[in-house]
Amino acid sequence: MPDLRFHGTRPQHTEIPRPKRGEGQWALGFNEPLNKNEQAKKDDDPLNVRDRILYTYSQRGFDSIDPADLRGRFRWMGLYTQRKPGIDGGRTGSMEEEELDDRFFMMRVRTDGQVLDAEALRTLGSISTEKARGTADITDRNNIQYHWIDIVDVPSIWERLDAVGLTSLEACGDGPRPFLGSPVAGIAKDELIDGSSALAEIKRRALDNPEYSNLPRKYKTALTGHPSHDVAPEINDVSFVATVHPEHGVGFDVWVGGGLSTNPMLAQKLGVWVSLDEVPDVWEGVTAIFRDYGYRRLRSRARLKFLVADWGVEKFREVLEKEYLGHPLVDCPSPEVPERQGDHIGVHEQKDGRFYVGAAPVVGRIDGATLSGLGDLVERHGTDGVRLTAYQKLVVLGVPGDRTDALVADLETIGLTATPSNWRRNTLACTGIEFCKLAIVDTKQRAMDLIGVLEQRFPTLDTPISVNVNGCPNACARTQVADIGLKGQLVTHEGEQVEGFQVHLGGALAMGANFGRKLRAHKVTSAGLDDYITAVVTNYLADRTDGESFATWVHRADEELLKGDKVLSAADGTGVA
Repeated sequence: MPDLRFHGTRPQHTEIPRPKRGEGQWALGFNEPLNKNEQAKKDDDPLNVRDRILYTYSQRGFDSIDPADLRGRFRWMGLYTQRKPGIDGGRTGSMEEEELDDRFFMMRVRTDGQVLDAEALRTLGSISTEKARGTADITDRNNIQYHWIDIVDVPSIWERLDAVGLTSLEACGDGPRPFLGSPVAGIAKDELIDGSSALAEIKRRALDNPEYSNLPRKYKTALTGHPSHDVAPEINDVSFVATVHPEHGVGFDVWVGGGLSTNPMLAQKLGVWVSLDEVPDVWEGVTAIFRDYGYRRLRSRARLKFLVADWGVEKFREVLEKEYLGHPLVDCPSPEVPERQGDHIGVHEQKDGRFYVGAAPVVGRIDGATLSGLGDLVERHGTDGVRLTAYQKLVVLGVPGDRTDALVADLETIGLTATPSNWRRNTLACTGIEFCKLAIVDTKQRAMDLIGVLEQRFPTLDTPISVNVNGCPNACARTQVADIGLKGQLVTHEGEQVEGFQVHLGGALAMGANFGRKLRAHKVTSAGLDDYITAVVTNYLADRTDGESFATWVHRADEELLKGDKVLSAADGTGVA
């Protein structure tokens, strides 16, 4: 493998368009920091903050923390200050970050496709109960997310995580964010290839490595060998997706440049075949391109998707092959996409004759008691453990056939269900104003309340409809790719500003992937959300044609039906309201 480290001027084998103004691209000679974030990373590698946390800040307390570490380098350790209680959403954009800071932290613990055994689950649970006031959310990037973490407790938490093979290292920051892996890797009967070994090798090379600790901005990786594309590969910076070559057999296609936030883009497919053993090398090549050529001048453009969009996928592949890999990649048509991506909820037989059971909390919200209880169930029923999913859910692996019914029943007792309603199964929510300094509105509790109402109003919905609730424009809950995406903002109602949402309708991943339809000047208040969604779903059920999905209907429906200005009855169409 070639040396991927940047040593000044790289030999140029391809003609790279030189920007009209410096974008901070190292490979083009723009090495001087162009903003405070880049300056902070140049001043000190963020990985070095670990020792200051261990030996200084945890000993001397919150007030001893250097602001450059607190609001910058701490992120490389998976730590963000959380939102100070009592600050309403109208002040989110007008206050300085230090004014929003609480004296406690959010901590993300990455799992990266790891199987969590009973000991790991009970460790995660006890940390929540003892150090995080019982908080523990499952995120859509396979993380466990704590709140109320005190800096004095961080070393002991890290020690406990280390003992069960877990870490918060680089769960945030401008580096390799937590990796999404298929939760059924190595066990699913219909899996094309088990990519677990490649994901583990990527993690070994990437984490705690100064070569990748100063990327232009956050960098998200996904890998799946499952035909359901169960890791949302279209919206990651780099994804490896199982593909079949007529001569070489099963390997991986490479997709680059996906991402959401305020300027969403779907990943572009290289149309290649990469063997399992080659995947880590290709990951390093793509990552090094981002490091060396990625834009660093503006944080709003410091994502790989902008570079891929400007270069085009052909140029990107050429640079990858000639400058970083040293050989051409094998051509292979990109794989077909599924109708919907898999979430693995329910009971499914494994290829070894045992079973896996996918279960749903409510919008990822669990607690320490749930995690500890889950650990007890894993041990009691003789299972292999648990993986987290890309949809705020979990999958229990290796369940003996004669234990599936008992496990499903026991999961219900700790607040998890393998037979969720559509609304519980297909609703995501970000952290929201409860803890996030960027948020404008409440999301978690609002989504939980919404699920309860919709379960009453549409208890036997016969087609999946997803609802993603986000507290700000940054789309952590994938607003733009949901059937019903809700972007939090303040709206004017009866002359007053209240919590509300901009509405995106008909977004999707997999087949028909798109960013949904925004309705002109259409906003809905948080208080009116239940009735609005009820009206839209009622109209869909009444107006749909046979077999027509919600997303397909949205893109042909009249605006008055999508805005809820007119509500149809079952007699008006072919659906059942």
